[in-house]
Amino acid sequence: MVDISKNPLDLAFSALADPTRRAILRQLLEQDMTVKQVAQTYEMSLAAVSKHLRVLTRAGLVRQVKQGREKICQLEPNALGAASLWMESFGAFPDNFLDGVEEELEALGLTRSPPLQT
Repeated sequence: MVDISKNPLDLAFSALADPTRRAILRQLLEQDMTVKQVAQTYEMSLAAVSKHLRVLTRAGLVRQVKQGREKICQLEPNALGAASLWMESFGAFPDNFLDGVEEELEALGLTRSPPLQT
């Protein structure tokens, strides 16, 4: 793994660069989950999901609370505040700007969703 600085903004954007980690954040937006519950959603090992969660935790986007033998993963409220402020410094984007960027990336084949188990 590439060593990045401990700058909160760098850590947040680095964590968000991975589609699996973005998907995990979407899940945690809906509800708190144990590490095992998160792992059951993906076609990867518990160890691999734990690594993704460590990156999100180190970036301050997720917190893990130990309850008995389990770790409960929770989305950190206002965790993207620094990233949002940084992006706002470039001025306001039209409401559909990011939708257009995502559509262009998909058309180029540069985005893909992580495999989900069904």
